[in-house]
Amino acid sequence: MDIKRVAIDAVNETIVMTVVHMDYKGQVAKRINEKMPLATVKGFRKGQVPKDLVEKQYGKAIKQEEVKKVVDLALERFVQSERLNLLGTPLAKENENFDWDAEELTFEYEIGLVPNFEIDLEAKNNIVKYIVTADDKLIDGQVERIQKQFGKAIPQDKVEADSDLTGTFSNEEKGINNTTTISVSTFNKKAGDKFIGKKVGDVVTVSTKGLFEDDHQLMDYLKVAHDDVHGLDIEVNFTIEAVNGAELAELNQELFDKLFGEGKVASLEDLKSKIKEDAEAQFAQQADQKLLLDVQDFLIENTKFDLPAEFLKKWLQTVGEKKLSAEEAEVEYARSEKGLRFQLIEGKAMAQSNIQITFEDLKAFTTNAIRQQMAQFGQTNPTDEEVQGIVARVLSNQEEVKRLSEQVVAEKLLEVFKEKANPTTKEVTYEEFIAASYGE
Repeated sequence: MDIKRVAIDAVNETIVMTVVHMDYKGQVAKRINEKMPLATVKGFRKGQVPKDLVEKQYGKAIKQEEVKKVVDLALERFVQSERLNLLGTPLAKENENFDWDAEELTFEYEIGLVPNFEIDLEAKNNIVKYIVTADDKLIDGQVERIQKQFGKAIPQDKVEADSDLTGTFSNEEKGINNTTTISVSTFNKKAGDKFIGKKVGDVVTVSTKGLFEDDHQLMDYLKVAHDDVHGLDIEVNFTIEAVNGAELAELNQELFDKLFGEGKVASLEDLKSKIKEDAEAQFAQQADQKLLLDVQDFLIENTKFDLPAEFLKKWLQTVGEKKLSAEEAEVEYARSEKGLRFQLIEGKAMAQSNIQITFEDLKAFTTNAIRQQMAQFGQTNPTDEEVQGIVARVLSNQEEVKRLSEQVVAEKLLEVFKEKANPTTKEVTYEEFIAASYGE
């Protein structure tokens, strides 16, 4: 067999294989011999059919099967031996005039190659690393929310500016149907004003665009997926099922102990300090996420390389349970190109920075995530045995391992980006951060 690469450009090649009779004749002869005792041809008893008739009836199909095996194995070994870094998998080129009776059988496969490029993590940029502080307005608002949450609900005949609403957000087209409780003050003022004076049973239609100060709140109240929240601009109905005011809970030791554990908070000042600490820890995570996204966008914009676009569009038509048309593949490629570019950049950044993910890294990250989740549900002091039992179950799920590994990679890359991208540091309030994030 002769096999070679034919370069088209830096990211596109063709693998050409020429298969001769010697490459497959022994296996074909073996298969014919195995077939003879089982062959049935009219006029002959089973197992008594002459070999030439068996070859005539089954030989072509057997030859095609054996040649395919030879070609598939040779292709796999060639890709490995040449250490080809492929995007997608090889695509057989169609040949309407292919002659299975020819002395030499030639097969051609298109391949797309990972481009060769360099990234400069220290390139000049205008990226900002935000330090988000919890100001008095935010802290006082959270204190009031705590008092309302643990206070006494008082039914109201109609919605007022300080009312709490229980109801269902719905949008049939987007599959939104979520029952929740929300304060009128949680909406932006324009949306909140639509509810004033409404009663139980009324339906209020609002736009998701700018519905909340932070688009991420769509995840909490509408159960919209994270990937969909940014820039979501649809109308949703809110069916009012209950309207309540609140008799605010007294800020006393009993409430503090219920919230944070016995003796951990002993005064209003302690409560505000705890709220500030927890809020700023959460804001730091959001700021890190924005920094990562901003660095991603910068690197994608400033790291230039070609992709085997036409090859990938053809390849997209062949993968998956549902075959795509050329038009559908075009749309899918446009949707996924940015993600593919950053995936390649991410891999290069990991290699350049010698980042490796160990099982201990994954275990430590998962342990921390589990403890945070348990704390959110009031389990502030779980035992190590409880936590490690959950961690073991999580890490036995391959899908979870893949998802968590991606998060560990992102976390490690973020530390590299903070160090090397040298972003400008800026301290802002949460409102200012939201405005910077979403241009509001």
